[in-house]
Amino acid sequence: MLVRVFVLGVDPGLSRCGYAVIEPGRRGRGTARALGVLRTSPELEVPQRLAQLKFDLANLMDEYRPRVLAVERIFFQNNIRTAVGVAQASGLALALGADRGIAVVEYSPTEVKAVVAGDGRADKQQVQTMVQVLLELPTPPRPADAADAAALALCHLAHDPTLGRRPSVIGRGAGGARA
Repeated sequence: MLVRVFVLGVDPGLSRCGYAVIEPGRRGRGTARALGVLRTSPELEVPQRLAQLKFDLANLMDEYRPRVLAVERIFFQNNIRTAVGVAQASGLALALGADRGIAVVEYSPTEVKAVVAGDGRADKQQVQTMVQVLLELPTPPRPADAADAAALALCHLAHDPTLGRRPSVIGRGAGGARA
């Protein structure tokens, strides 16, 4: 039985959580099957926002059944309030992936930029442009959170070339297009 393989990239955030479902292709490239941002209202209390984010991420995981979940590794930020929300969203994504038996990996922003753009200090626009090129999209993905999520998935594909060799044979799940 042939099944499709997907990598789910997540750029965690409480207000905006970027996601990208990428089907592996040749030479570290892939096809975007879903790409966007999950949003929560700042008017809601944090527990309700996390519950909404959990619901949305769970739906993505259940629909596409990714083989791998690639999440941005949290690093110290100057704005502690933002850092806490990002850490909460990250922990939620990591736990959901582990709970579903998905292989979970984390990559630092510098590592992702180095792999996707060739420079660990690349700016947001450079990352968006390279994601556009690597996924053969008509325009750079916007907002930047969606591009960052796609870059995470592409970074994992570069680290795990076996996914790109047999994308229609290896994997746990199937899913439809949403991009």
